[in-house]
Amino acid sequence: MLSVLHLGMNNLQGTIPSTFSKDNSLEYLNLSGNELEGKISPSIINCTKLEVLDLGNNKIEDAFPNFLETLPKLQILILKSNKLQGFVKGPNAYNSFSKLQIFDVSYNNFSGPLPTRYFNNLEAMMVSDQSMIYLNATNYTSYVYSIKMTWKGVEFEFSKIQSTIRVLDLSSNNFTGEIPKMIGKLIALQQLNLSHNSLTGHIQSSLGILINLESLDLSSNLLTGRIPTQLGGLTFLAILNLSHNQLEGPIPSGEQFNTFDASSFEGNLGLCGSQVLKKCYGDEARSLPPSSFDEGDDSTLFGEGFGWKAVTVGYGCGFVFGVATGYVVFRTKKPSWFLRMVEDKWNLQSKKTKKNAGRYGARRN
Repeated sequence: MLSVLHLGMNNLQGTIPSTFSKDNSLEYLNLSGNELEGKISPSIINCTKLEVLDLGNNKIEDAFPNFLETLPKLQILILKSNKLQGFVKGPNAYNSFSKLQIFDVSYNNFSGPLPTRYFNNLEAMMVSDQSMIYLNATNYTSYVYSIKMTWKGVEFEFSKIQSTIRVLDLSSNNFTGEIPKMIGKLIALQQLNLSHNSLTGHIQSSLGILINLESLDLSSNLLTGRIPTQLGGLTFLAILNLSHNQLEGPIPSGEQFNTFDASSFEGNLGLCGSQVLKKCYGDEARSLPPSSFDEGDDSTLFGEGFGWKAVTVGYGCGFVFGVATGYVVFRTKKPSWFLRMVEDKWNLQSKKTKKNAGRYGARRN
């Protein structure tokens, strides 16, 4: 009936036991902050009730343990600060990590593209939880889960974990490629950290959909292009770090950007704006933001469902209709009202001219 096993912050050595029996009741397993080596035991999948697994800050040397995706109730997975390496491929199972609220694999040696396929399955990060309760063991109700995690750039120990928290931390690895647009689906995220990798391409404007985001760190990558203005709409965003990339163009002004100082943008020589004390000139200030969440969606420029293509078609049709109507009217000699108006105006103007001329001549005499 053991449901909680917390052996973290000790000097345990050796490997993780491979004797997790079937039909056990374990819900919380914390082995963090030890000297554990070797591989992660596949027998952990026998812990079908497991909700929290924290193996962080050890010396585990292994590939990404994708077999953990079969744990149906897993809400918190922390594998940070180990020697894990290779591609994070997955998923191989239906509804992989669908209940995961905290996913932290920072400070490892993972490489290749970001695990986009897993992102599509993170259903718990797509829906906000407003219940405001603390996560605890169901079979041992007096025990509230606790973890140590980097929160807004600071190592912090959570003695209690609210059910509302949503964190995705893939920082300090060797991930390459672009940030996927579909990351905008994870609208319940409060913290997103992709810093200290080798990510390329633009900052996706779909990040502006993450309305619950409080901390966004994309620093120390190879990101290019402009900062999307959509990020200014993230009203809860307290921490923004875009430093040490290859960004260029104007830093968006107003809204949330007024709360960030130069440290959020340093190391980007192509940026300009009041935050970096560099004035924007010419085309820089008039540049449009990067593309929206959907490449074919123009709604971000003119409002929902009313894009520039529709405006162009409307003006074009109006112009053609106006020219054609004018041609037909004048060709058939029908605009008598218009001719009368012009003729009356002309006669009135002629009378005024003759009258003024007569007055002028009388004064000279």
